[in-house]
Amino acid sequence: GAHSPKMMENKVFLSFTFYSTILILKMYVVAIITGQVRLRKKAFANPEDALRNGGVQFCRQDPDVERCRRAHRNDMENIFPFLFLGAIYSLLDPSPTVARIHFLIFCVGRIIHTIAYLLRLRAPTRSVAYSVAQLPCFSMALQILLATTPYW
Repeated sequence: GAHSPKMMENKVFLSFTFYSTILILKMYVVAIITGQVRLRKKAFANPEDALRNGGVQFCRQDPDVERCRRAHRNDMENIFPFLFLGAIYSLLDPSPTVARIHFLIFCVGRIIHTIAYLLRLRAPTRSVAYSVAQLPCFSMALQILLATTPYW
C-alpha cells in the first residue's frame, strides 16, 4: 500500500491536531458571537461600522460585548500556549493514552470555561474550568523541560 507520511504515523500528534482544531474552531465561534452581540447591542469598535449601522454614537462599549472580548482574550492567553506545548510534547514520544488525556482535559476545560463565561454561570464554575485546563499545560511544560534540560 501507499506509505503514509511520518506525521500520520504519530498517533499522539494526530490526537493533538484533532483537539487543537476543535479549540481553534471554538475560538472562531466566540469571535462570531462577539460580532452578533455588537450588531444586536449596536456597540461598534470602529466609527465606520457605527455609521453604517445607525450613527457614530453607536461607536461605544457595551458590557455584553466586553464579556465576549474577555472570553476571547482569555482563549488567546491559554490556547495559544497549548498549541506550542502540545506540539513539542507530541515530539517527546509520550504514551498515546496519557497524551490523549492531557489534550482532552485541556479541551473540555476550555469549552466549559467559554460556556461559563458567555452564559454567566455561577462562580466558581469558570475559574475551576480555567484551573483544570491549566493542569495538563503545566504537566506538558514540565515534561518538555525535563526532556530538554541536558541541552540548556
